[in-house]
Amino acid sequence: MTIIIFILILALLVLVHEFGHFITARKSGMRVYEFGFGFPPRAVGIYRQPETKKFKVIWGKGKSSIKEAVSGEETGEENTFPATLYSLNWLPLGGFCKIKGENGEKVAEADSFGFQKWWKKIIVLAAGVTMNFLLAGVLLSLGFMIGLPTDFSGGADPKAIVVEQPKVMVQGVDKKSPADEAGLKFGDVVLKIDNQVIAGSSGMIEYIKNHSQEELTLTIERSGEEIFLKAKPRILNQETSPRLGVTLADAGVIRYPWYVALYKGFVAAFFGLINIFVAFYILFKNLIIGKGMAFAVSGPVGIAVIVGQSVKLGLSYLINITAMLSLSLAAVNILPIPALDGGRIIFILIGKIFRRPVPMKYEQLAHTIGFLLLMFLVVLVTFRDIKGLF
Repeated sequence: MTIIIFILILALLVLVHEFGHFITARKSGMRVYEFGFGFPPRAVGIYRQPETKKFKVIWGKGKSSIKEAVSGEETGEENTFPATLYSLNWLPLGGFCKIKGENGEKVAEADSFGFQKWWKKIIVLAAGVTMNFLLAGVLLSLGFMIGLPTDFSGGADPKAIVVEQPKVMVQGVDKKSPADEAGLKFGDVVLKIDNQVIAGSSGMIEYIKNHSQEELTLTIERSGEEIFLKAKPRILNQETSPRLGVTLADAGVIRYPWYVALYKGFVAAFFGLINIFVAFYILFKNLIIGKGMAFAVSGPVGIAVIVGQSVKLGLSYLINITAMLSLSLAAVNILPIPALDGGRIIFILIGKIFRRPVPMKYEQLAHTIGFLLLMFLVVLVTFRDIKGLF
């Protein structure tokens, strides 16, 4: 069930992103050769005959490869379809929208990407990121209408209607920490420590600090059941104070009237996106100066696990994690890395600054190398996620 929900969420995020490219390209007068979910080889495709208005199904992989799908390189197959081909492909790690002349070729043809003014090109490239942000805003607005998990650590919004009172909830567990070894998991609710009722995450932190030399007995609520775990705090990562190695939040559920929820949802999406960019900055800075990763990075397997944990916690948590994944996809794609939307925008801006486009062969090479490096990173992180499961 978790795998099915994960695939459905991935499909939603990718289709919304690529639809942004698709609709802005079409509205700008560009021809879209193929709108694909997943990467080639192709499993099946469908297009509509312009004359008869009938749909025609195409089976098989076709001539397109991952390289051509990502770099925008044309194979000659495109002109065999008189209209946009909507395809389902075998590698479900993303999607693509193949636009005519997207690398700057065919500049003399009015329905080509290369023919358009530079600002139109940037609008098309940025549309996918924009759609992911809008999706997150809509999801969070919907969540605030029905009830969304919120951290009460900074106090409750007086305009909010409290649906569930805050509880001390585990938001993260450090690898090889006392909490990890004891069996604490994301979503666990800490009810007591040594039979002492815990009043907020600050109270739990203070109790651990005052009993750092003792083995603690934690009463945990998980999936409606109470369980008992034992853990002894210790020094982690050259820190000065012993701790269990958990990230905590005073998590409760709040909602707003619909007219307030609409506003709050998009405000939350905006600040969520800012927080993701800050996290990227910290991550890249630490990697550059040799401090390693400041926090764990998850691949498809790790994200699927998080989605599964959110499903167990309820619909509001699933809506929240889907919105955060949509914002993460937006943030990643706008980074100035070849093969991503941000990288393509950089090439357009370079061409505008120097008054001539970057030669197509160099841009395609950069996008291909960038894509291969990204796929290598995905495989590496996925391997680590699978290893972590065992």
